[in-house]
Amino acid sequence: MSDWPKVRLHVVTGKGGTGKSTVASALALALATRGKNVLLCEVEGRQGIARMFDVDPLPYQERRLTTGLPDADGGRGVVHALHIDAESALLEYLSMYYRLGRAGKALDRFGVIEFATTIAPGVRDVLLTGKVYEAVQRNSRNKNAIEYDAVVLDAPPTGRITQFLNVSNELAGLAKVGPIKAQSDTMMTLFRSPRTAVHLVTVLEEMPVQETADGIAELRAARLPVGGVVVNQVRPRDLDAEDLAAARAGTLDRGRIEADLAEGGITAGPALVDGLLAEAADHAERRALEDRQRALVAALDVPSYELPRMAGGIDLGGLYELAGLLRVQGMA
Repeated sequence: MSDWPKVRLHVVTGKGGTGKSTVASALALALATRGKNVLLCEVEGRQGIARMFDVDPLPYQERRLTTGLPDADGGRGVVHALHIDAESALLEYLSMYYRLGRAGKALDRFGVIEFATTIAPGVRDVLLTGKVYEAVQRNSRNKNAIEYDAVVLDAPPTGRITQFLNVSNELAGLAKVGPIKAQSDTMMTLFRSPRTAVHLVTVLEEMPVQETADGIAELRAARLPVGGVVVNQVRPRDLDAEDLAAARAGTLDRGRIEADLAEGGITAGPALVDGLLAEAADHAERRALEDRQRALVAALDVPSYELPRMAGGIDLGGLYELAGLLRVQGMA
């Protein structure tokens, strides 16, 4: 069973380079089981979803992206995608609440919208998160709109995630009354509820793990719900503890290595064996570092999941493989 049965909004964040977009995409595939619609959206303007799934750049419009990971009976749901930008969100907001229509587009041509969202970053975040909020809150009364069973947000990095989600606090000095303030307060009710979970992606290195710990503390201080930690790009664990210790100490049996190579039909010269021993020592050091960081992740006292390093890079097949691992571990 899923560790997050009540969650409708999965926010995925992480330090740059940890693979948060990959994890968000895999999570969306894992959640899209039989009869379920999942929306995968992004807000950073990088068109990461399009590159991940090798499709044309996404417009500010929900598009069917692919089918989800099959469930036990072979049933699949559907993953939709949405690229959210602040300017388009503001135009939609003005059209919905102020009925500006063509006047709103005229403002866009004069650069007023870009000016407004640049001088007031808090407003930009309200617009971006507001579109996400609207997708989560839909129900059968929303005509001609897809009702999503889950929304996965490829969110800004860990260092900015609390500020990004804590829109009510960010607007405190900018708008104390009015529709934008009311909208931000309503959104905070969702973001601080059990229907939301903020998942953090890390790799087993000192800086990303420390930033993950700091991010969790900041989220909790802001009363935002922490989800799980996804440890990404984990190296294979092919050597046992005894061999790892010998590799680090430089006491691996050279004759045994030469014999194993010969059995495989490889002529083992001194240079080859020396290179293998050096590689083994580096691998052992890396494994020791990862084990120390893994212990720190375990001490964070949140559910954790591990995904392997994909030697051939990430393609659609790799995303489905990662989605399967997330589902097996109970994240979806």
